[in-house]
Amino acid sequence: MSSLLVGYAFLHQHLQIPLPEPAKPAMVASVTRVQETLLDIRVPAHVAVEGDDILAHALFALKHEGTDLGILSYALLQVSAAQLETALKASPSSAYLRVLAFLWEQFTGKVLDGTITVAGAYAKVFDSKRYLTGPHLSSARWRVHFNGLGDLFYCPVIRRTEEIEGWLARDLLSEAQQFFDATPRDLFDRALSWAYLNETDHTFALEGETPSTDKTQAFINLLKQAHEPRSMTEDYLVELQNTVITNPFLLAACYRNEQNWLRGKGIRGPTGVTYVPPTPDDVEDLMAALLKLINTRSSEIPPLVLAAVASFGFVYIHPFMDGNGRLSRFLLHYVLAQSGQLGHGLLLPISIAMKRREVEYLAALQSFSRPVRHLWRVTSRDDYQFDFSTLGSAKMYRYWDATEAVQFVFRMTEETLKQDLHAETVFLMRFDDAYRALDQALDIQQKDLVHLLTVCHQLNGRISLRWREKMAYRVPEDYFDQIEKVVRQCFEFPEPSQ
Repeated sequence: MSSLLVGYAFLHQHLQIPLPEPAKPAMVASVTRVQETLLDIRVPAHVAVEGDDILAHALFALKHEGTDLGILSYALLQVSAAQLETALKASPSSAYLRVLAFLWEQFTGKVLDGTITVAGAYAKVFDSKRYLTGPHLSSARWRVHFNGLGDLFYCPVIRRTEEIEGWLARDLLSEAQQFFDATPRDLFDRALSWAYLNETDHTFALEGETPSTDKTQAFINLLKQAHEPRSMTEDYLVELQNTVITNPFLLAACYRNEQNWLRGKGIRGPTGVTYVPPTPDDVEDLMAALLKLINTRSSEIPPLVLAAVASFGFVYIHPFMDGNGRLSRFLLHYVLAQSGQLGHGLLLPISIAMKRREVEYLAALQSFSRPVRHLWRVTSRDDYQFDFSTLGSAKMYRYWDATEAVQFVFRMTEETLKQDLHAETVFLMRFDDAYRALDQALDIQQKDLVHLLTVCHQLNGRISLRWREKMAYRVPEDYFDQIEKVVRQCFEFPEPSQ
């Protein structure tokens, strides 16, 4: 089988690179041209690389498969300066060779022959037709633009799938702003209060928690900080972690200095460990790189794209022993708020949709976490303590594919906007209509009317016998029937069957 592999798949197997395998291996097949399928990349024999020439396979991969910085960061270390210099002198205008020369110097820390003169238009490390890209950092020596979303130390990649292209053609944040602008002010304030409360409740629900009143209010206050103009730093994150955690033994003073891991419910032993984040020694550098990307706030990176990278990238690094999930969702709101594309204080309660689509959320997380878990060896000390070892390094977490994460965040944003916020606004409008009609017709205390309206709505236009009996000495019997009738009319509930 190995003789049929070419490009990244060959390099991965031949060099035993400790990274997840390429999602779509390239292999020789009975085709007339290079064809990408859902599962692989099929290569005609006359195009495939023969033998085990590392440089030749790297050139093939860059040309036909795109850019995989993780595999190239290992493979180029096995290419000699002499081999690369000879190739450059023979083809000084080759865009792919110039990109590899640029990456070779970056990854090895060495310098190639300074007398080599290259030519041709500037080449891009990432093909902007294949990937979402960031600001250009240019190398005049090699006539190369590095245009990744991050830098060579930390660079998530996002493929231009058909779904992502569709989302980019829209402007969901502008749609959200227009929705809020079109909402009457009194409804707007109540809808926004609802959004903050439900974002909080569903954020905790995703962690399997039901927050106390104090924890709820603390997280709401936290969310309101997202719009404050403040750069994200380790100290700020520690401050935020201390806000969302109430157990004094779990409060952080800095990033974690011990190994963390995640485990499935009810599964004992190493097989129950579902994800292993980077070692404590790697956390500080990875977080510094992630925060650099977040704080850059480049106009070339759409806010929802950066928000997805920030949220998922943070949870993959897992820099604290507890509170990472809640902070990852705060970062999503923080990036959107800091973009300036949502008015001050506006919030999209995306966690409502995320909780409703929890299986999809888990699948998006596992698109990265599952293959990385296979690169760790976990052994038991007892049912709760483990030893961890891996042949890999922080590179596993530097060059991750954020495509699934970005697609998921786009979907949840639209669903929140079109479904949750719309439904809540309609509910408030109909509730107000019902209240006004009944307040004029009935002599009843405000708090009792609000309560009965709420109860009646929850029961689809009915007030139960229990509530009729409970409030019989406060509300005349015929009032209950009138409340039911108005609620059914305003909320368009069907008449009860006889």
